[in-house]
Amino acid sequence: MIPALFVLYVVVEIAAVIWVGSTIGVLWTIALFLFGWAVGLVLVRSQGRKVIEGFRRAGRGAGSAGGAVADGAVVAAGTVLLVIPGLVTSALGLLLLLPPTRRILRPLVLILGGRRLGMVTAAGGVGAEVYSRTRRRTVVDGVIVEDTVVEDITYGPEAPGSPTGADPLAIEGEIILPDPGGTAPGPRRAD
Repeated sequence: MIPALFVLYVVVEIAAVIWVGSTIGVLWTIALFLFGWAVGLVLVRSQGRKVIEGFRRAGRGAGSAGGAVADGAVVAAGTVLLVIPGLVTSALGLLLLLPPTRRILRPLVLILGGRRLGMVTAAGGVGAEVYSRTRRRTVVDGVIVEDTVVEDITYGPEAPGSPTGADPLAIEGEIILPDPGGTAPGPRRAD
């Protein structure tokens, strides 16, 4: 399959160069190659920055993680197509780097790879969202100040009123509530 695709690529690219060269001339064809390369560099740089900013927004929770991953995949594919020599691949790479094309292709990329991308990026935004939806959201923030044995009582199965052979667990301390408005300089005590 791969050799057949490579032969198809070579035939299409050679046919495109011959057709463009015979239509506009050899020097203009070379100029077209150089122009496509220069425009591609500018687009890769600017769109790469936008994709990185999209990842940052998604990390802060201000943007869609799936959209950032889809944009990153389309920009990466466009960059690879620009690196592969040829007029047809350069034109396709430039097309993928344009923002309107990415907006059109984003749903398709999400449909084709959405579930797999969610599993692959488990350490990133999409996976974290899925994980957080499946877990309880109760968070207890605290600090152990001091651990002191209050009373050393050993319960056994023969002791009256004791659990069945289990050691009791007692935690002594104080509850400190955080200031929800952020106006007080430190935590408040719950009395």
